[in-house]
Amino acid sequence: MFYYIKGKLVTAAPGYAVIDAMGVAYKLTVSENTYRALPPRHSVTTPPDATLYTYLAVREDGIELYGFINESELSSFKMLISVSGVGPKAAMSILSQLTPERFALAVCTDDKKAISAASGIGPKTAARIILELKDKLSKQTEFDLSAAEAPVANISPTAARGKLSEAQDALIVLGYTRGEAQNVLKNIDTDSLPLEDIIKEALKRLMRS
Repeated sequence: MFYYIKGKLVTAAPGYAVIDAMGVAYKLTVSENTYRALPPRHSVTTPPDATLYTYLAVREDGIELYGFINESELSSFKMLISVSGVGPKAAMSILSQLTPERFALAVCTDDKKAISAASGIGPKTAARIILELKDKLSKQTEFDLSAAEAPVANISPTAARGKLSEAQDALIVLGYTRGEAQNVLKNIDTDSLPLEDIIKEALKRLMRS
């Protein structure tokens, strides 16, 4: 129904933000990461502009509008609520604990501890999230090494394959297509960078393109 809402940031507190768009004030549930990324309100009379990407959850007991600081966080949220037993509240808890980059890295490296650090998320739920999301990614992705390998001297084919595959999976979790992931990764020196830095560098380049 809504793709994003853009307007004046009337008020914000941990857990929610209110945006006035053309005279209509929308209250959106937000993660801690989104709350911290919102522009500061220096004056009540001149509130700052803000844009939040949205997800409308319709349930039997009500309707709730969720807001995200960028499309990467929205994509991570949608991935999370696709997991059996993970609802919007649990997804927001995880995205309050982890940025989209850290979430993608945790999924692709089987880091159950990072995911279960979120409030209300136990080790079993974390393991299920990793299992179900990695399965979906493996069905969507057939990594083309010939298109993605960077021409770097002394690179280990096995190590490169692992890093490139995990980095591509992480980018897809964040909402990018396989083609976009392959194109950006083939221009990054994956031999000299750890996996997390590869993902961060790829995201920087994708956001500039």
